[in-house]
Amino acid sequence: MSAAPRLSTLILLSAFSILPLSMFLPSLASIAQEFDTEYGVVSLALAGYVAVSAVLQLVLAPLSDRFGRRPIILLGIVIFTGASFGCALASDIWTFLAFRMFQAAITSGYAVALAVVRDTTTKERTASKIGYIAMAWSIAPMLGPLFGGLLDELFGWRASFWFLGMTGLGMFALCWIDLGETNTRRANTVAEQFRRYPSLLCSPLFWSFALCMALIAGTFHAFLAGSPLVAATIFNLQPAMLGFFMGTITMGFAFGSFLSGRHFGGKNLATALLTGRIIAIAGPAIGLVLIALGIEHVMAFFGPCVLIGIGNGISMPSANAGALSINPEIAGTAAGLAGAITVAGSAAISSITGAALTTDGAASMLLFILLAVTTLSLLAAILASRLEGQRTVAGRSAK
Repeated sequence: MSAAPRLSTLILLSAFSILPLSMFLPSLASIAQEFDTEYGVVSLALAGYVAVSAVLQLVLAPLSDRFGRRPIILLGIVIFTGASFGCALASDIWTFLAFRMFQAAITSGYAVALAVVRDTTTKERTASKIGYIAMAWSIAPMLGPLFGGLLDELFGWRASFWFLGMTGLGMFALCWIDLGETNTRRANTVAEQFRRYPSLLCSPLFWSFALCMALIAGTFHAFLAGSPLVAATIFNLQPAMLGFFMGTITMGFAFGSFLSGRHFGGKNLATALLTGRIIAIAGPAIGLVLIALGIEHVMAFFGPCVLIGIGNGISMPSANAGALSINPEIAGTAAGLAGAITVAGSAAISSITGAALTTDGAASMLLFILLAVTTLSLLAAILASRLEGQRTVAGRSAK
């Protein structure tokens, strides 16, 4: 295995890959006002960014299997940095949106960083390192809007993009110094790389891990889609308190990711995967029991949902590690494809949640949806664990 970059470098790269998604959100109204355009047009800076990032994961992450991790990461940072300065200097909304879409190049950094971890460590230790990386991935979206709002208040909305551009320069310098090439099994030609794909695309084990990832993320996005309605119609929460309670599930994810990195490293992936899914199911199940008992307190709803975050944090790194380990020679492709499946699946689940909820019985309906999705994720985890066990037995028999 190649010499690994410092874990701190990968953690910073992963956090930096997700930070631009939400950092500018407090400035949407200011941007719409300055460019004299509709709020819906400006909101494309979020929806379009997510769509482009999903496509780029499918393109750039596989390219890291062919051309190496280092050049793809550095290229993504260069494009992102230039686009950030472009957003800061934009004179009209369409120029701003165009540069904003180019900013999405940085999202490949997360997928490729996971491939770097898989290049440089064993399958079991991969889950442990991804756990620490996932902590930063979950905390960055929480701190980003807070810092972006502060910059907007002090210096205007363009300050967030100047900050991202300058930080991009620093991240490029850090990766240039510390991130050497870790992919020592590159294909000699694109055709040779394509011949490796069937081992991934035709693998039920890969799809079971990817489906588990999509359902895990879908649980979180279903909660985000439905909890504001519950908070407004049942508990009459003010926006600040709503933000606090919505943040608890993210903090639960960060804590679960820490547990994954600290206590599940080196163990069978199935242990963490199944443990996390069982904990996640307990959250909505407890919430539904409390509602059935007539307990309608804000903590009776949001408190059990913290278990969803903890369970997701424990199991997501193992699902990631499992997907990347189907064929380590195309770990970048696996990371990109699994990431795109996760984005698409979570978007579909959040859309279904938004359509299904009404003001009548919103809390119980949302908890029922969360219970259904977490149960499906447990079934996917059980399937992945069984297939992984069969693969391990077959591998030992072949020796």
